[in-house]
Amino acid sequence: MALLAGPSQAHDASQAQRLPTIGAAPDFTLTSQDGVSVSLRDFRGKVVAVAFIFASCADICPMLTDNMARVKDALGPLFGPQISFVSITVDPERDTPEVLKQYAQNFAADVKGWSFLTGDPAVVHETGRKYGVIARKTANGDVDHTLLTSLVDRNGSLRVQYIGASFDLEEFRSDLLSLVDEAR
Repeated sequence: MALLAGPSQAHDASQAQRLPTIGAAPDFTLTSQDGVSVSLRDFRGKVVAVAFIFASCADICPMLTDNMARVKDALGPLFGPQISFVSITVDPERDTPEVLKQYAQNFAADVKGWSFLTGDPAVVHETGRKYGVIARKTANGDVDHTLLTSLVDRNGSLRVQYIGASFDLEEFRSDLLSLVDEAR
């Protein structure tokens, strides 16, 4: 199980201090909202935020996605060329590429820099497990899951994991930018 560098650790990182390195980020190959195969290694050279959501979620997932969309807007021209977001479903049985495409449109997600991924349920669940996300179906069909958003640097190293959906958005933006600056 990966050690978690929570927001308090990330918040203490000054410009002169690098964010911690947890280890190699688990690779994955899943299917995008456009039906295209996407792997984490496709993002080498970019800073990536990896989150876990599901499209029919009525509470926390939309809040997390909206928060990420607001940070995306604050990143300006770095979003896409240098920073990408990846949202992986925890409900691959229902979240087809078409469903995820509609979900992305609902949040005006810029799919030039933001991929919404699904795939074979066993592969999706294993990917989540490798990132520390536990998901289980409830009796009403929803999915209870761990809310983790992970930052992966340009070299594919897992650097920080935020717990929950209400982490500090300015800190998140700042951490993304510090990882972009590290490579310069």
